[in-house]
Order: sequence, then structure tokens, then C-alpha cells
Amino acid sequence: MLGIGFFKGQPTEYVIKHVGGRIVREGPGLAFYFLHYNTTIAAIPTNSTDSDFIFNEVSNDFQSVTIQGQFTYRICNPRLAGELLNFSVSPRSHRYISDEPERLPQRISNVIRMGTRDEVQKLPLEDSLRGSQAMAATVFARVREQELLAPMGVELLNLYFLSISPTPEVANALEAEHRESLMRTADEAIYARRAAAVEKERAIKQNELNTDITLEQQREQLITLEGSNLQRQAEFRGKALAMEAEFRAQAMQLEAAAYSGVDSMKVAALALRELSTHADSLVGLLRRE
Repeated sequence: MLGIGFFKGQPTEYVIKHVGGRIVREGPGLAFYFLHYNTTIAAIPTNSTDSDFIFNEVSNDFQSVTIQGQFTYRICNPRLAGELLNFSVSPRSHRYISDEPERLPQRISNVIRMGTRDEVQKLPLEDSLRGSQAMAATVFARVREQELLAPMGVELLNLYFLSISPTPEVANALEAEHRESLMRTADEAIYARRAAAVEKERAIKQNELNTDITLEQQREQLITLEGSNLQRQAEFRGKALAMEAEFRAQAMQLEAAAYSGVDSMKVAALALRELSTHADSLVGLLRRE
């Protein structure tokens, strides 16, 4: 009506009102009336935005890898971003009148790709495949520290490498190699268990043999001790018998000496008397025989 319109921006939009090619108002979430014939409105989003990327690079050992990930960014300088890209919107539909805002994620992706390329070319293929998160952290830190996105008025909030994968042929080769490595590890574990079992069995047999040797040695010592005891017992018995015989001989000599001066008739009479004293014992002895 009369060429007058009303525009209301969102809280997450930085609105710039141009009248006659000059900026007359700007700020987040502005609302105002305007004239259609001489007013241009730019609405620059300041909220965080996620964007996916995928690109191919070559590793240090000349192997192609595909890197897929996601980054989160935010326009931190809307005035600068509005000077580089056309964020003008239609006041009625609130849609961009050009496709230039859609180019911003691609430009950010190009900066990330350059940092990623430097890191990938430093590493061989296998290290690149294993170090995706470390690589993403390195690229993210480089972009922020060197402020590579500052000329666009953009701030990088997060960067993730969701996957780094080789070509299908190389992937199959790596899978086969890894499978062989796992099989070798399994075989080595089996051999180690068998070797351990054999070693344990050998130790058991060696222990049994040592036990048998110890028992035989103890038995030998016992036999030697028993023989020594028997020998000493025989020696003592022989000495006792010799001493007994010697004492008997001495007694007989003493007894004979006692009768040496006595009349023979008297000695005979004494012998008969001694014999009559032991007659009963001699008769019993003879009967037993």
C-alpha cells in the first residue's frame, strides 16, 4: 500500500537497511517500515550453522584417501560478511534474492581442505587412517590460531573428521593384511600355549625325577646307616663274647689255682658233691634230649 512495507528481523539475524545505496540502520533483529522503491534489506544469520564436506587427498606414500566430516561456523562480523556476499532478502518472502550466501560454506570448506592437505601429505596412509581425530584437532587449531576465516567475518566453532577411507582396492589389501596379521597373532598364541604346556609337563617330569633321585639318595643313606649299625653291633657283640671268654678263662684259672694245693681225693669228693647237687638238672636235660 502506497509502496510502504514492514520488515521484522529474527533475533539471530543481523539486519542492514540500505536506502539509496547507503546504510541507514543496522543491528540484530531490527523491525521497521520501509519504502519498496529505494530500500534494500540484508539479513545476515549470526547463529551457528553446520555444514558437511567430503574431499579427496593424497597421503605421503601417494595413496588416495577420502575425507568426510562436518564443521560448525558462525558469522562473527556480519558487516564484513555483508560486504563480501550479497545477503539481500525479499521483504515479503524473507528469502535471499541471490545464491551468494550458499557459497560461504564452500569457501570455509576450501580453507579447511588446504589445512587438511598439509597434514595428510605429512603422513603415510596407515597413520592418516588411524589419526583422524588428531588431524582434525590440528587443522581446527591452525584455522583458529591463524585466523584464516577472519577475512570472511566467520568464526570456526567445531571441526570433525567423521571418516578417512582409502580406495576400495587399497582397503581390501589392508583388510587382507590385517586379517593375516590377526591370524599370525592367533597362531603365535596357540604355539605359545602349546610351548607353555610342554614346558610345564617337562617341569613336572623333572620334578618327579628329582623326587625319585632324592628318595634313592635317602634310601642309600638308610642302607649305609643300617649296615654301619649292624657292623658296629657285630663288633660290639664280638668284643663282648671275647671279654666273656677271657673272664671265664680267668675264672677257671683262678679256680684251678685254688685246688692246686689240695689232695686229689678231696678234689674228687668235691666234684662228686657238686655233681650230686646238679643231678636233677642233668637228668631233666638228658630227658629232653
